[in-house]
This record gives sequence, structure tokens and C-alpha cells, in this order.
Amino acid sequence: MIRFLSAAWGDYVRPMFQRPKRLQVAALCHRGVGDNAEVLLVTSRGTGRWIIPKGWPIRGLNSPEAALQEAWEEAGVRGIAANDGPIGSYSYDKIMPAGLAVPVETLVYSVSVDEIETRFPEAHERRRQWMKPRVAAELVNEPELKSILRDMT
Repeated sequence: MIRFLSAAWGDYVRPMFQRPKRLQVAALCHRGVGDNAEVLLVTSRGTGRWIIPKGWPIRGLNSPEAALQEAWEEAGVRGIAANDGPIGSYSYDKIMPAGLAVPVETLVYSVSVDEIETRFPEAHERRRQWMKPRVAAELVNEPELKSILRDMT
């Protein structure tokens, strides 16, 4: 009986409570080429861990434009987002204010940085740092994002 209930839960009941992943867009901000290439990481507001600028889609903007907006708000950068699609994606569980974990698929867009400002919307909430992609890969938590960063070298 226990085996039957366990199978019923795993095969039928639990999938009914699972929801599809939510979508976010992210900006992989970079400058320089070859051995001089660097990427920009920012700290998250909640835990202070290293991430790339990301957020929910924005009504009226396509995905690369929304990624650029997130790069401005979270890192103070202006640049050009590649419009030929995302360079990759990664998944993670976002902890919502009520404590619920929501699965998220994040599309990553390449952003070539033209300028960086000291004053930007979230400057007082985040730290930012330029670093080599291989160093950044060691600092982020998400395995798929680590892979994207390693592929830049």
C-alpha cells in the first residue's frame, strides 16, 4: 500500500502542483577582447551573492531591451545588446517575499558596455565588480551560468 501511495504521489499528484518555469532576462555585460576581456558582476539585494543583472520581462520592450534596462538599473551600465538571440540560459529557484521558491528560466543576452555611471537606480543596494570571465564563473552559483562564463575564455 505504501509503495502504491508513493508511486501515485510521484506520478500523478505532485505534477499537478508543479508550475512551468517563469521567465527572466539577464545582461551579461562585458568589455575588452581576448586576454583583456572582463565581465561585470553585481551583488544580489537579498543575499549579497554575485549575479549578473537580471529581471522580469518588461511590457513594451523585447527581451534584449529589457536586459539592457536591467543592466542600467542594477549596474549603471549603458551598452548594446546583441539582437541575434540569447547566448545561453540558466535555471534557478527564486525565493519570493512570502518564502515560496519559484523555478525561473533566465535568458542571457550579451551586452557590450559603452559607458558606466556612478549614479544609477540601485547603486545604494548593490556592489559591482569587473573581473575575468573565469573568475566570475567561480563566484556565481548557477552551474549553467558558470558554463556560459567559462565559454567566454
